[in-house]
Amino acid sequence: MLTRSDLVCWPLAGFATFIFIRYLEFKFGGHPGSVFLFTVLTDWLFLDGLERWMRVGVGSMELLAGILLMIRPTQVIGAALAAGIMSGAIFFHVVSPLGIDPYHDGGKLFTEACLVLTGALIILGLRRAEAFALLARIGIQVRV
Repeated sequence: MLTRSDLVCWPLAGFATFIFIRYLEFKFGGHPGSVFLFTVLTDWLFLDGLERWMRVGVGSMELLAGILLMIRPTQVIGAALAAGIMSGAIFFHVVSPLGIDPYHDGGKLFTEACLVLTGALIILGLRRAEAFALLARIGIQVRV
């Protein structure tokens, strides 16, 4: 039986997974736009020549987050991973030469990153008891 939190969490998880999966072909396939974005980023970070590693690494983490989000027992882990990935994406769009609108499309990537981050945080908030239990299992005690 679906709970109220399920009615909120599943669509959010589905949206985040859709966003992650939609961009995989660009990251894994070496699309020029994706190569440009990660080249700007790796050059700015003085990691010249590591564009492919960073692009495929980020894509791999997004794929993992998307899979974890769609499996109920691992949804909290997927949401935490998605929140971390999107926090990084937002941070680098804001502070690096990429900017909020690197493709001159109205900031679509940045907006989607903000939406996925918001959704992941909502999932973590609604499933916080599970998140705290998971942290306790690995030895991290959280006081609420």
